[in-house]
This record gives sequence, C-alpha cells and structure tokens, in this order.
Amino acid sequence: MTKKEELPVSHIPRAVRVASLLSEGEELSEDDDQGDEDEDDHAYEGIPNGGWHTSSLSSSLPSSLLIPELPPHPMDGHPVGPAPITPVIKAGWLDKNPPQGSYIYQKRWVRLDADHLRYFDSNKDAYSKRFIPVACISRVAAIGDQKFEVITNNRTFAFRAESDAERKEWMQALQQAVAEQGARARLSSTYPLGVRGSELPDRAGSLELRGFKNKLYVAVVGDKVQLYKNLEEYHLGIGITFIDMSVGNVKEADRRSFDLTTPYRIFSFSAESELEKEQWLEAMQGAIAEALSTSEVAERIWAVAPNRFCADCGAAQPDWASINLCIVICKRCAGEHRGLGAGVSKVRSLKMDRKVWTETLIEALCAAVTTTDLAETQALLGCGAGVNCFSGDPEAPTPLALAEQAGQILQMEFLRNNRTTEVPRLDSVKPLEKHYSVVLPTVSHSGFLYKTASAGKLLQDRRAREEFSRRWCVLSDGVLSYYENERAVTPNGEIRASEIVCLAVPPPDTHGFEHTFEVYTEGERLYLFGLESAELAREWVKCIAKAFIPLPAEDLLARDFERLGRLPYKAGLSLQRAQEGWFSLTGSELRAVFPEGPCEEPLQLRKLQELSVQGDSENQVLVLVERRRTLYIQGERRLDFTGWLGAIQKAAASSGDTLSEQQLGDSDIPVIVYRCVDYITQCGLTSEGIYRKCGQTSKTQRLLESLRQDARSVRLKEGEQHVDDVSSALKRFLRDLPDGLFTRAQRLAWLDTSEIEDEEEKISRYRELLARLPPVNRATVKALISHLYCVQCFSDTNQMNTHNLAIVFGPTLFQTDGQDYKAGRVVEDLIGHYVVVFSVDEEELRKQREEITAIVKMRVAGTASGTQHAGDFICTVYLEEKKADTEQHVKIPASMTAEELTLEILDRRNVGIRERDYWTCFEVNEREEAERPLHFAEKVLPILHGLGTDSYLVVKKHQSMEAMLLYLASHVGDTKHGMMKFREDRSLLGLGLPSGGFHDRYFILNSSCLRLYKEIRSHRPEKEWPVRSLKVYLGVKKKLRPPTCWGFTVVHETEKHEKQQWYLCCETQMELREWFATFLFVQHDGLVWPSEPSRVSRAAPEVRLGSVSLIPLRGSENEMRRSVAAFAADPLSLLRNV
Repeated sequence: MTKKEELPVSHIPRAVRVASLLSEGEELSEDDDQGDEDEDDHAYEGIPNGGWHTSSLSSSLPSSLLIPELPPHPMDGHPVGPAPITPVIKAGWLDKNPPQGSYIYQKRWVRLDADHLRYFDSNKDAYSKRFIPVACISRVAAIGDQKFEVITNNRTFAFRAESDAERKEWMQALQQAVAEQGARARLSSTYPLGVRGSELPDRAGSLELRGFKNKLYVAVVGDKVQLYKNLEEYHLGIGITFIDMSVGNVKEADRRSFDLTTPYRIFSFSAESELEKEQWLEAMQGAIAEALSTSEVAERIWAVAPNRFCADCGAAQPDWASINLCIVICKRCAGEHRGLGAGVSKVRSLKMDRKVWTETLIEALCAAVTTTDLAETQALLGCGAGVNCFSGDPEAPTPLALAEQAGQILQMEFLRNNRTTEVPRLDSVKPLEKHYSVVLPTVSHSGFLYKTASAGKLLQDRRAREEFSRRWCVLSDGVLSYYENERAVTPNGEIRASEIVCLAVPPPDTHGFEHTFEVYTEGERLYLFGLESAELAREWVKCIAKAFIPLPAEDLLARDFERLGRLPYKAGLSLQRAQEGWFSLTGSELRAVFPEGPCEEPLQLRKLQELSVQGDSENQVLVLVERRRTLYIQGERRLDFTGWLGAIQKAAASSGDTLSEQQLGDSDIPVIVYRCVDYITQCGLTSEGIYRKCGQTSKTQRLLESLRQDARSVRLKEGEQHVDDVSSALKRFLRDLPDGLFTRAQRLAWLDTSEIEDEEEKISRYRELLARLPPVNRATVKALISHLYCVQCFSDTNQMNTHNLAIVFGPTLFQTDGQDYKAGRVVEDLIGHYVVVFSVDEEELRKQREEITAIVKMRVAGTASGTQHAGDFICTVYLEEKKADTEQHVKIPASMTAEELTLEILDRRNVGIRERDYWTCFEVNEREEAERPLHFAEKVLPILHGLGTDSYLVVKKHQSMEAMLLYLASHVGDTKHGMMKFREDRSLLGLGLPSGGFHDRYFILNSSCLRLYKEIRSHRPEKEWPVRSLKVYLGVKKKLRPPTCWGFTVVHETEKHEKQQWYLCCETQMELREWFATFLFVQHDGLVWPSEPSRVSRAAPEVRLGSVSLIPLRGSENEMRRSVAAFAADPLSLLRNV
C-alpha cells in the first residue's frame, strides 16, 4: 500500500481545530445549526497538552496493516512503570464526527493499543481528549464511504478515514484488538468489564480541576490517575485521560489545593477540605511509588522459601522488610513496625526503596534464617547488647570493626543497620535527655504532630486549632516524613533535612496549639507544626535541628533559640563573594558560625550602631553594624529572609520598660537617654529654664512613643522638636521606669545616705551604692549626672543651678511626690561631687568641657550671624589638597569622629579605597607649615573650635602609616629614646619671635611623659611634659632653618590655656616615623589604626557583587575588602602578644 501522507496540525483548518479548554461544539458555534457533540464529550475534553518527542512507535500488527512511518508520541516508549508499556498497534489522523451527526468532522490523532483506543488534538499531545477501553468495544462496523463506527454498550463513536483502504486497516486493527482482549479476559476469570482491570482504586471521588466548569471524577488506580466526567462514566470505563505517575509529582498548593505536575502539564486540583486533600496526596504519592517500583529485589529475596511469607502474620509475598531486624513483612505489618519508630525497626519497601538494597543487604536478609552466626548476633542484640560497645581491642574497638577484621560481610551489614537501634528497655523510665552537642551517626525520632497545610508566605494571622491535622511523623535518615496515622506505609509528604534552611520557634500560644515550630525549606515553603506539650515540642525542635545543622555549627545548639538556620552573608575580609553561615537568634543575641572558623562572638542586637535594609525588594541586604564589626546578610530566599528580618528587628528593638530591655549604646547607656541628652547638650544648654519648663503633652507623648519603639532610628533636629519637648520626654521615661533608676531595693539606702553629715563618709557611701547598681543603671546614672553637671555650668544663662536641677530630678529619679527633700539632696550631692563620686579624671573632664564650650560658642556665633546649626557645625573639608574644586561642606555633629568624617568625604567623592591605602583626616596649620593626622577615634567638633583662620581640615592618604604599623608590630615595649635636634619657641612680648637655635638633646618617651635630657649621661631631665596633653604635628616651619627636613612640632597647652611649642628634628625619615608612631601608640593605648575591618562606607549605587546589589555603610564592598586587606595579619596584635 502507499504511504499515508500525514496532515500537520498547523494545516488543519482553524474552524475544526479545538482549544484545550473548549468543547468541540463550542468551537463550532459560528454555525448555530451545527449539532453539538454530547455534553460528556465537549465539556470535559480539553486537556492542555505539551509537545515532547520521544521514541518511535512500535506495533504488533502484521506489516500489511502498519503505517510505514508513524510520528512519535510523547508518551510512547517511556521507560518507567511496573508493567511493560503497551505497544501501539496503529496510529494516524482520522476525522471524528460528533454523536449528533454533524456534517463537520474534526481532525483527531487516534492511537490504538492493546488496552485503549484514544484520540488527541494532535500527534504531539501527551493527554487524550477521550479514551475508550478496548474491553468496552462490542463491535466495529462500516457505515458508508470511508466511515466506520466503534460501538460500546452505551455509546457509538463515528470516524472517517481518508480512503476505504485506510478504513479497512483501522477496522481490522480494532477487531483484532477486541478479539485478543476477549481472549485474555477468558483466560483470567477475575477480569471484569471496564478499564480498571483487576485492581480496585486506591482512592476515587470528585475533584475540581482548574480550567473545567464542573467537577471531574478522579480515580487513583495502581500507577495511574484517571479522569472521568462523572461517576457513571467511571463505572462504564470511558474516560477523558489518564496520567502515568512515573513522570508525575504532587505537592501542596494551599489549604485545599494541590498540584499534580508532569513534564507536559500541571494539573491543579481542589478538594472539599484540607483532610480530603491530604488523603488525595497520600493516594497519589502511593501511585508514584508504585510506578517507580521494581520487583527485582523482591523476587531475589522471595527465592529463599522462608522469605515468601510475612514474619509477623504469615501473609504471602510480603513486599516490605525491616532492614535492621532482617525480616520480611507485609504492607499491613509494615505500618505497625513504622509505629514503633525508626530506632526499633527500620522499614523499607522491597519494590520502591531500590537504593537501600545493596547486594550485601540482600544476602544478609536471605541468610537471616539460615546462617547460625548471624542468628546469634540477632539474639544478642534483642537481649540488649550494645552495638557500639567497646570490644577491648584498640585496633578493632567495636563489634563492627571486629566483623570487618574477620571478613564477616553479612555481620557487618547487620551491625551497620543497627547502629542507631534503641536498646530494649524493661522499665518505663524515659531515657536521659541527650545534650544538643552529642554527636550521633543519625537522628531518629517519631510521634504525633499537628500540622497545617504548607504556606508560601509568612503566617501573619493566628492559625486556629481546627486548621491543624493530626499526623504521625517520623524523622529518620535525614528525612522528616508525615503519615495519615501510625499504621500508614506511604507518607503524605516528606521534608528532607538537607532542604531545611530555617527552624523557628514562635512564642507560646501564637497559634491554636500552645507550642508550635516552623520549618522553612529551600523551595520557599513554610511548614507549621504544633503540640500541647512543651517538653515534646522542645524534643522535636532539638531533633530536627540536629538533623540539618552541620557538626561545625553544633555550638549553636547549646542554648534554646527562637530561630536557627543558614543564610548567605558577607563580612570581614571576604566581601568578594557571599558565603553561607549558620545563625541562631536567642533573645537579643545573634550568634553565628562561619566557614572554617569558630563560633563568632555574639552580636548584641540592642547595642547595634546601625540596623538597616539596603537594596530593592528583589535583592535585599540586611546590614548590621556593631562596634568594629559590619555584617551583611543577603536575602537570597525571600520567605526565610523575611522571617529573619522581622525577628532581628524585633530583637534589636526595646523589649520592655526596664533599662536593661532598652536599645543600648557602647557604654551600656540606653539609646533613648543618649538621644535626649545629646540633643539637649547641643541645642538646650543655654535655654532658660531647661528641664524646669514642660513641653507640650501631645508632642512629648508622641516623641516618647517613637523613642521607645526604636530609639536608634529617631533623629532629633532643631526646628522639628523643641528642647522642652525632648527634656519632658526624658523625664517621663525616667519616672516611668518600673524599677526606677536607683532600683527599689536600694532606693532607701540612697535617701538615707543624703543625711550623713560627714562629707567624706557620704561620698564613700555614694560610691559603694553606685557600685551595687546593675551595669546599665550605673552607666545611665553617670551619663545623666555628667549631663546635669554640664547644664549647671551654664546656670548664669539657663537659670538652672545645681539646686534647681535637684528640685526637678529628685522626685523624677526616685519616683516620689516631691514631699521628700532627701531625693533632691541626693541629686544635688551627685552633681556637686560629680568628679569624685564617678572617678572622673582630669583628662576626661577637660575634653568634656572643651566639647561643651565649643558647642556653646558655635551656637552663640550662629545666633549672632542669624544662622542656626541645629546642634551641628558645618565646616569646609578638602580632599587631598586645598583647592576650590575639592572642597566639601560637611555637617559635623558633636559625636562625629575623624574616621567617620574621612569616610564621609570619600563617599561623597566616590573615591575607592585600594589595598594599602590609609586615608586619614589631617589638621593643617599653614602658618606653622605643619600638619597633624587625627586619630581615627578623635572627636572633630572640639578641633574645629580650636582652628584658627590659617588652619583647615583635609582628607588624604597617610603615606607613612604602613611603615609605622610595621615598626610597631616588630617593636618591643612602649618606650622610645634617642638623640634629636631640639629648639624651643618662646613668644617674646607677644611678637612671636623665636629664641635660640637647634641643639642636640636626649629624649625618653614612655606611656606617661616625654622627658628631655641635656645629654645621655644626665640623671635629671631638663623638661618633662605629660604625653597625653601633647599635640604632635609633622613638619617644622622653614624660617626656623631646621637642620634636617625630617622634623615635627610638639604643642603643649597648660591648664591656663597657655600654649608652648617645641621643634624636634630627626636624622632620617625612618627615625621620624618611629618617634611619631610611638607618640600615637602611647597616647591612644596602642590602638593606632582600627584593628578590625570597620572602615567601610556607603556603597556607590553601581556596585554589584553577584546578583545582589550591596550597599555597605561606608564605601563599596571591593573598596572595603581592599582597605582591610593590609590588616589581614592584624599587625598590632603581634605587639600585644610580645
């Protein structure tokens, strides 16, 4: 015969091509006279199809009836399934006529195999529009030119071929298939009429399928899911399509919905209830397991006669086994064994768990009933022998090692599978709870949990108790499986420990069950489990945590946690690429374990200098800045990152009304106190009646609420907040403290001390009481009294002397009604004896006075010029050199350091920090032709106040810093001595005329002073200056004619604010660097340069690393990495270790 020419789908007239979700009749609705196909055909035929190609079709018909070349079908030849794939008998294009007899035929791709006659929209479709079981066909008859009918018990299907010869081929193929089907049915008397074969469905019922108006009747039979129009069609066996579960996968979608996913289409089903959905999921997962199963292992094990029957109940052909007990069991008994827990019996399927069945394990199971020595081992284990006991032989310390040494392969396999088996217990005492850090070969646990449907977003609302379903859960071999009940064999679902990214424990009574925990997975799913028992919930959390956390991070399990998981991060010197770290959140502490490193020191979230979220919604980065540490946590997975973000923000906020529960600064001072004190120091020291006057109640209340909520993010600005509102907020906060600033336990002792007449005894008693206060209270008291001490220094202007401040703050701090005069006396004593009670040294007091004086003078100058600085000072800073195009106008708050100013300037000019670049802020004195690099922690505001008209600030590279650091790293001790050229500058009669010339002098510099000797042999110094009061400038003005070009200028300011200057010259540049490095070292307690990589700036917008745009606080990530690379070895630490 001639080769049949195939008509591609694209060439079929549009009028006769059907869309996936429309009926044949609906698509022909352009002609109202055309008959619609029966409702069962047109309303449920549309199954969207894919176009995957596989192998060519095979046939079992004689060659005279075959089409020489058939187009491949996506489902043909798919190599999975418990039974061999039914070969295709015949396939080709046919015209199909609706049952009502319409004259318009529709092209259909028709396939016939030994079991079904199916027709499709095209030859590329995976799922049919209809399938007719061959067993249902009663006869095939010709009805006219090129037409024939396929007749079933209640339906007739009409087809038309392109020729009489082709019609004949189809009729012969159909008749032969019907005859062979009848012969097979007669051979098997148990085969009933219909498509279901000899199997009863594992589950059948009505489901909603997205894209269909009415519910479909769905049946799960063996390894297939079959779709029918309704129950009647199901009984008749004529359906829409069936889905081979060897290529399927099911997963939960929401509370009542689930998806059946195949390579060709996603079927979205909805059940009546969540319970029904779980039952459908279990049935479909069983079908997948059936489709992927194989009988090879079972047949080999059944070859041993005793293994052909269940070891428990005697049922024939058991297809399950307990691999550690070496027995075969049936499906029913497998459920009972699973209920015992994996620690007692490890149940595996002979057909589905193919990876478990190694050659040795099969031999062990086959030999279990015939090998004497293995039976003896089983008996000993059953009597309670320890699998991991010490054998007494150091070379083979365990029974497993002994079996390996003896070459007993079967014994080895048996012992290996029993390593985690629980020893039988004769008493009901609970086993001792193991500590989190105990290392076990595997983690096993089982029991009932209450579970809700998985979610794709955070659970914002409370989940009622009715939304939880009781499930038997088993944690074994790194998989958390949940079953319908303890006897079920196939799990409803499972969570692999390797896919868990976060484990969270909400506060009690967050949901319907008092104790709950959340499991987040890589697939962006959240699983909520609940229990009534706190002990059981904690045990589950402990076991799940141990199952998914690696051994290096086990230290994180030493304490209970609210959240535990892995997150991508960047920190320290590794900013080029993100790494994965393990984090745990406990209270306000965030603990971390990074790769190849020990457990980091916890981040105190309430002490963060900054907590911000950078980047867009798709690429978010959480930036945590603690003193000298910056950590970037990336939002690679939105679901668990959002949970972490909310938890960290909550932990970093104030958690209560007590002082210790507030956000804290570096010195343990609550941020809310620091914010108010700092603002009043800058803007209110000269305000008349400060603290005596009250602010507006409504504004005060709003301000206090915002400060209590997140004081770190509140920025107080003059013009937006009045000083009286801020002072009232501070007083209200202190008065409302539940335990008071001086604590209830010590309050009376403080009040009684105020009545002591002897001043020395009173001060001594105050210092004792101060030492007894909690650390946060003690730091707050000092900060507040220090502030009030400054306020009373300007009592001539603000009218608030020590007595007036005591009248205001006595009742506030001691929370009295104002009738007890002793409260005011305590405050007055503390202010009056501030220096002695709080052990304030002269240097600290001097710096405090300088800063306050600078602020007041600048405000007076601003008032005179008609400008206000809102507590800040705006100055001009230059970059690298003093030029008009390099100047930057910067607002300098009182708290800004030289390091922050430097990085602010670099950030504004988008200057990258390369490796070995030491950017520093310099104070330049043009008249003296000298410059001084500011220490990175030095406050800028007092310096600005002291600058003359011929001085300015410039940010540039410190060319000598690297050499200085190397010198300090190799230098022993903190002293320096040697000969230098010396000249003193004494201003005569105010004319500024220098006297004398340069002379050789011997100098000794130590941690306390700089001494000058006339010569090396001198015993008494000619001059001696305290080293911390000296300012050292690089350079000597030329008109002094210095003997070398390597000189520096030393300035000393006396208590009477008289300045003295000396000029010193060294013989070499290296000698100059050594002297200057030693000055910095002794003046700043060895901290010459930041020892940790905190010198980062806010990133330029264009900087991207990987797929996430990071915005560091001070400079791009590459800039930060290069900047801190020079300190990888931490040269200063070498000196500390000497």
